[in-house]
Amino acid sequence: MTLQILLSVVLGIIFGYIMTPEMLIGNIDFVIDVGLCLLLFFVGIDIGGNKSILKDIREYGYKIILVPFMIVIGTLFGSIIASFLINLSLIESAAVGAGLGWYSLSAIELSKYSAKLGTIAFLANVLREITSIIMIPLIAKHIGYIETVAAAGATSMDTALPVITKATNSSISVISFFSGLILTSIVPILVPLIIGLNF
Repeated sequence: MTLQILLSVVLGIIFGYIMTPEMLIGNIDFVIDVGLCLLLFFVGIDIGGNKSILKDIREYGYKIILVPFMIVIGTLFGSIIASFLINLSLIESAAVGAGLGWYSLSAIELSKYSAKLGTIAFLANVLREITSIIMIPLIAKHIGYIETVAAAGATSMDTALPVITKATNSSISVISFFSGLILTSIVPILVPLIIGLNF
């Protein structure tokens, strides 16, 4: 799966470099949205087809609620450690990490304070999404299924969900969607809250 993802990205880059059809470029957001909706539709069919999902989720119990909150704590902790390695303050680095993979919102929010910070937020969160999509099959195989959800962050409910579903199982897909939903709701509150401590 990882090889297929990497190959798709490389082929896309080559295709975009050799020929960039104006019609496709002009409608690329629409094409991506349609493709993503189709992927999520098939993930939904897979989840709906598994009759034991509710039983599996009950077995997780309160842990299902802990997953998104532990992802936030882990991401912020990692961001604070990163601040010692890069030229950002603790607050700025934590604010960038608080994007949790949602690059568009975090970049726009942090651009209000600094163009540099907005750019860093965009790049850091895009890289989180791309890296997680590439690494999810390896994480599932060598570390664990729940950990795939943590890698994806807020994108675990949309772009990373098909990859998580393929690498794990339907129960993890439901946890992934739930976690992504919570994280996506938290990002618009967390990013301004953290960066506001710096100004």
